[in-house]
Amino acid sequence: MIAPALRIAAKDLRLTLARGTGLVQALLLGLLLIFVFSLARETGRLIPAQGAAAIFWLASAFAQVLVFNTLYSLEESNGTRFGLLLAPVPAQAVWLGKGLAGLVLLVAAQIVFFPACVAFLSQPISEGWPMALLVLVLVDIGLAALGSLLGALAQGQASRESLLTVILFPLLIPALLAGIRAGAAVFSPDVAEGVTEGVQSWLWLALAFDALFLAAGLLLFPFVYSGEE
Repeated sequence: MIAPALRIAAKDLRLTLARGTGLVQALLLGLLLIFVFSLARETGRLIPAQGAAAIFWLASAFAQVLVFNTLYSLEESNGTRFGLLLAPVPAQAVWLGKGLAGLVLLVAAQIVFFPACVAFLSQPISEGWPMALLVLVLVDIGLAALGSLLGALAQGQASRESLLTVILFPLLIPALLAGIRAGAAVFSPDVAEGVTEGVQSWLWLALAFDALFLAAGLLLFPFVYSGEE
């Protein structure tokens, strides 16, 4: 299952980057959100660290929606979804391949969002970033697993962007909370030992989120992806 998933991920990344639409739209929307929120702060006053982290993850969540809508529209636009369904590979390879491609694109968007938050929101970077980086990676894995599963559920719908958003965001709340609390540790100017211990507790929440939706993707994706056929 790993080899077909890697080939699907490589194919999706090649097509997405060649077209440029999905990633560029995600970057523009995320940067616009960060810039608009930066205008809401009073001159000379800093946005609280937790608020800046929330803005970062809000931009990431909207980018995730655009990324997985783009990935699942690749086959629908030219009617090749049946080819994936008939291919002699497990259906879970499609879920894993789309998830890996989405994870790469999401991380690429966040690499742009993070310095934008530092610059536009005037946030310092504290010494608590290594633990927060681990939480970010775990949250991104969960976002990719859930986005790949629900992206298949929204395929074929005329309003798939709004459908994916309505279904996805409530389920993302635990992961986003973990990411926001970890991001607050990155942007806090004075990180105490207690804050680092608090990040560790959110680390376990991110791990549980990943385990839940990785298992859900493996079990449910074959029914979701081929349910209409």
